[in-house]
Amino acid sequence: MKDKNNISCKVVLVGDPGVGKTSIIERYINNKYEENQKTTLVSSYTFKKLDIKKYNKSVSLDIWDTAGQEAYRSLSKNFYINASIGILVYDITRKNSFDSIKDYWYEQLKTFGEEKMIFDVVGNKIDLFQKEEIKEKEAKEYAKSINAGFHLISCKDSVGIKDLFEDCCKRYLETNELVDAQTSKKDKDKIIIDNKSQKKVKKKGCC
Repeated sequence: MKDKNNISCKVVLVGDPGVGKTSIIERYINNKYEENQKTTLVSSYTFKKLDIKKYNKSVSLDIWDTAGQEAYRSLSKNFYINASIGILVYDITRKNSFDSIKDYWYEQLKTFGEEKMIFDVVGNKIDLFQKEEIKEKEAKEYAKSINAGFHLISCKDSVGIKDLFEDCCKRYLETNELVDAQTSKKDKDKIIIDNKSQKKVKKKGCC
């Protein structure tokens, strides 16, 4: 008999090479950051248990980091199957990485993931906000158009990572009716996260 308070959830991070997918996971799981992170080949897997106290639920996250290189894209599709949460990562200093989300990555996850898959558009490297090529407004509007959450984060400065995964889990529970409807209704206005204050980070760095 399954424990209704302990839920398993497959999470997949996608995006172009160098946007910081591996750094996001490393910061979230081990609270570590490497300036020159090695490129992921095909995929890597890790696990973390997250307690959502508000709903009295424990979510076991199976987190998959997939390769962004074109040569490995056909293989990466295998890891999208049965994914419950899709995190679409772009680099705020590289417009082409944002365009790739719209032109390729979102459609791949939508095609191979679960029917009720939760999406989140994530702009990484806000510590380099002075080199920003994608305006927050544009990214938010796109996230809204695909019914996705939106977060601006910095792996280097450890900004917004924890909120990203917690918010995704809450949306997953709500969308799949795994929590009380009246309780979840209070959080509906928080799907799109306003991180304007976070953009004031002035430290220089990468991923």
